[in-house]
Amino acid sequence: MLEIKPAELEKVVLVGVILPKQDKKIVFDHLEELKLLCRTAGGEVVKVFIQDLKNPNPAYLIGKGKAEEIAQFVQENNISAIIFDEELTPTQIRNLENLANCKVLDRAAIILDIFASHARTREAKTQVELAQYEYYLPRLTRQWTHLSKQYGGIGTKGPGETQIETDRRIIKRKIATLKHKLEEIDTQRSTQRKQREKFFKVVLTGYTNAGKSTLLNLLTDANVLVEDKLFATLDSTTRLVRTKKGYEFLLSDTVGFIRKLPPNLIASFRSTLIEIVYADLILHIVDASHPNREEQIQVVEDTLREIKADKNKSLLVFNKIDLIEDKVLIEFLSLKYRDAIFISAERGININALIERIEKFIEENYVEEEILISQDEAKKLTIITKYADIVESEFMDELIKVKFKAKRDDYQKILKAIKNEEHEKDLELDIGHSIT
Repeated sequence: MLEIKPAELEKVVLVGVILPKQDKKIVFDHLEELKLLCRTAGGEVVKVFIQDLKNPNPAYLIGKGKAEEIAQFVQENNISAIIFDEELTPTQIRNLENLANCKVLDRAAIILDIFASHARTREAKTQVELAQYEYYLPRLTRQWTHLSKQYGGIGTKGPGETQIETDRRIIKRKIATLKHKLEEIDTQRSTQRKQREKFFKVVLTGYTNAGKSTLLNLLTDANVLVEDKLFATLDSTTRLVRTKKGYEFLLSDTVGFIRKLPPNLIASFRSTLIEIVYADLILHIVDASHPNREEQIQVVEDTLREIKADKNKSLLVFNKIDLIEDKVLIEFLSLKYRDAIFISAERGININALIERIEKFIEENYVEEEILISQDEAKKLTIITKYADIVESEFMDELIKVKFKAKRDDYQKILKAIKNEEHEKDLELDIGHSIT
């Protein structure tokens, strides 16, 4: 995977479209976010083009006249890339590149490019590389010869071939190889999850740049990279947290979400996102100071639904309250989201209230129980030890009193396993009687 950073900012233009029944304000907001994405990728936005459309043009998405206007501007101002906020078809990309004689990208391509720049671990690099190959395979055009290493720039940090005639079957074999690597990573993560089954698992999720890594660092001293950039960190980090009351839980950070996140990227990051699915508690971190916080909440909830993690217990955490000048807004949000917590991870505001709420979830999720077993029932003790933490054990003549603590789900597993073990023992006795 190539990671080539341009020596200077590339000049780019953005293109947005307003379709019927679309709110113009939302389109402008999306373009502002696209500007941030471009800056993160190393681009300088020179101009933004917007067009009202009754229907998307199959050839260019926008009207041909607008496409020609943009092409002329590109040629007169030494623009290196045209970036659309909407997803483009391979045909539209090819037609636009032929017309403007420069790179044509969409939002998904920029997001993939940023992910490629920020991937650090073998797992993240493999996940991003797979997503890039799957995205670019149907979009190869003559302009994409710039993917060769000698060029670089926005949209080129990733897999590439020097000629369009590259055998697509080779690329498909690479995709198959990468998928196999991710399967191996999935197996490793599955083993890690089994080792952590006894722990209460808390996962941080939310829109990109909401402050998840800052909160993780505050609670765990994890020293995770924190930058005021979109997708500053991609790699999942897990740390053990011990509270002053003696509670323990595992806290994990995950990749941030964003609107129009490429589906193949979500699929590639399944081994990372699966941590959310297995979480006992999801902390949904929201940038309270962001004007589009409501839409960002919806984007995250939709993504959680997509990965089938929407049924997990969750807690809405509004971060960055120190950046809100109008305190009436906090009152409004607290009335609308009555169970939410309001904090500032950067300044440590209201963190104790957040920890107390996590402790409450832990208390509700655990069962403490006592059981008497005979000293020759070693299987029962093995079952308890497998699923629970032994709090205290006391030997009483031929009996052992075992006090243990387990998650509610694991407690049910213990009861079921002990019942099955007793049933098997009864069957052995019945067989013995029938023999005699």
